[in-house]
Amino acid sequence: MLRFVADEVLSVGAGSVTRVAVDGVDGAGKTTFADELANELTPSGREVIRVSADDFLNPRSVRHARGRTSPEGFFLDSYDYGALHRCVLDPLAPGGSRRVRRRAFDLHADKAIDAAEEEVAGDAILVLDGLFLHRDELCGVWDYSVFLEVAFAVSVARCAARGTSWASTDVDAPANRRYVKGQRLYLSRCAPQRRATRVIDNNELPRPAIRTLE
Repeated sequence: MLRFVADEVLSVGAGSVTRVAVDGVDGAGKTTFADELANELTPSGREVIRVSADDFLNPRSVRHARGRTSPEGFFLDSYDYGALHRCVLDPLAPGGSRRVRRRAFDLHADKAIDAAEEEVAGDAILVLDGLFLHRDELCGVWDYSVFLEVAFAVSVARCAARGTSWASTDVDAPANRRYVKGQRLYLSRCAPQRRATRVIDNNELPRPAIRTLE
């Protein structure tokens, strides 16, 4: 399956920068999938740039401005899309400078950072993982995108198992409200399954499967 996706990515825009998104809810397996896809693409000889949207968060004061448990705040205020465009997406757009900064924010320190600027090859492949990557602000950016489809019962259990601070194995637990309802807002308003190039059922990690939408 990874080989199939990698071959599709390599067929998109050969000779120019290709921007790839790996989207999905918390616990869908985005980081692992993006890392494995990047490894699958590396033997092509093209430069592969790995970036995480979590390095472009807003400060806590912005993320929690609507309330610490607000689903709307999670969906609307988590990410600094201006910084993501300025540091990564715009430089890698057609005619862009190709000079990128892979990070703009330190979550643990809760402050902006000034990451080193890098110049990337003219046929580089960006593989960017994160939440909400098929929002209206971003859905026209990607040359290729994946949405990892996972049931919330599975995703919150994975988050709880890896020690995510907010996660409870009960989908409807108060601790999950901000995150699960915020992501449900995203699914209902943005329909990422319809916007993605490929939807992959990742409920069973050893057996991911490309899903055909009717």
